[in-house]
Amino acid sequence: MLEPTPTYLTPEGKLKLEAELEDLKTNKRRELAERLNFAIKQGDLSENADYSAAKEDQAFLEGRIRTIEGMLRHVEIITEQVGGEVRIGSRITVTEAGFDDRESFTIVGAAEASPVDGKISNESPLGSALLGKHIGDEVEIDAPAGRITFRIVSIE
Repeated sequence: MLEPTPTYLTPEGKLKLEAELEDLKTNKRRELAERLNFAIKQGDLSENADYSAAKEDQAFLEGRIRTIEGMLRHVEIITEQVGGEVRIGSRITVTEAGFDDRESFTIVGAAEASPVDGKISNESPLGSALLGKHIGDEVEIDAPAGRITFRIVSIE
C-alpha cells in the first residue's frame, strides 16, 4: 500500500484549513439544505433548475469537505527554517541573473501556496529547484519566457 502524500502546512495554514472545514460542515451545508428544501417544494424535480444547481453545489461542497479532511489527516506542520539549506518553511531571497532586484518568498506546501502573498509551493518549478540548496547556489528553471537562472542571496 502506498504511503499517503503528506500535506505540508504552516501552523497558520492548518488553522485556516480547519476553519474552512468547520464553515463548510456547518454554515454551507445548512445553506445548501435550505436551498434544496426550497427547490423540492417547487415540484417536478426533473425540470427544476434550482434543484439541479443545488445538487451540483452539494456535490462540490461534499467533495471539498472530503479533500480537506484527507489533507488534515496527513498534515505535516512546517516551521520556519533559519540558515543552512533551503527547506519547506524557509524564507528565501533570490536575484535573477542579469538583474539586481531581490525577490523574497517562503517555500510552503502546495495547499498553502499563494505567490501574491510571497508563498511558493515546494512542488513549483522554482520551489523544487531550490530545495536542498545553499546561499550562493544558482538554480535554473524553465519558464514560458525561457530558461531563467536564480542565485540564492539569503535563507532565513
